[in-house]
Amino acid sequence: MSATGMKVSPPVALAPPRLSALVVAHDEEEQLEACLERLAFADEIVVVLDKCTDGSKAIAERRAHRIVEGSWTLEGPRRNAGLDACTGDWILEVDADERVPAALGEEIRAAIGAAPPGYFLVPFDNYVGDRLVRHGWGGSWGVSAAPRLSARGCKRWGDQRIHPSLELKGRRGVLRTPIDHYVDRNISDMIARLDRYTTARARDLRDRGEVGNLADNLRRLVSRFLKCYIRRKGYREGAYGLLIALFAGLYPLLSHLKARLEDEGGGSGVPTTTRKGET
Repeated sequence: MSATGMKVSPPVALAPPRLSALVVAHDEEEQLEACLERLAFADEIVVVLDKCTDGSKAIAERRAHRIVEGSWTLEGPRRNAGLDACTGDWILEVDADERVPAALGEEIRAAIGAAPPGYFLVPFDNYVGDRLVRHGWGGSWGVSAAPRLSARGCKRWGDQRIHPSLELKGRRGVLRTPIDHYVDRNISDMIARLDRYTTARARDLRDRGEVGNLADNLRRLVSRFLKCYIRRKGYREGAYGLLIALFAGLYPLLSHLKARLEDEGGGSGVPTTTRKGET
């Protein structure tokens, strides 16, 4: 009874917010199992399988609560299909080549328990093979942090093939524990990724009619190299930092040249059809 004689009901305990973990994959059987087994702390695991022809589906069937299969030309829409399939109050997006440490899972649970709708930047520890490369990432060539944790409805991806734009809503937060990101196995993988990324970027440039000009992209080569090597301290990583800065500078230039030469009928630019294994 209260002082006024009225009966007071005990406070009702609110259920903790539900967390979905989302993985979008294309032929990732070598990585998917290790990625999904680190997501057991989530209430729901959703896997989007894009044109998979390997054993990714069998792995997802063992680990995921929900599977979405399809074929997408653009990166943004396939990621949005995954966001739409999640039923949790918050969504953690993880790529197949990433691993979520237990400490990050605990931090996520604590963060969303009291957070208003919005999103959190999650830091990355980026690896080339077994080598942790902390410095130099950026300029569209790797990231040191990204908004991977968002409340439902607070994040949408744009309609691009590579590095799609983002629309974010709500309050921004920052987490401390990094995701382990195994970017490339070796230097040959780095070079192959540069080729894939610039091919996809060239398609986006041509589709939007924004091929640009050589002079601007030569300036970007220099500015992005200096940004990654000097400002982002890539020099501290030795040869790997030099490579990262070089690829960051080459990315817009090669994308421009592929798009321009294709438009000019040079015969060595972007193919008009997507070959098997390309996204």
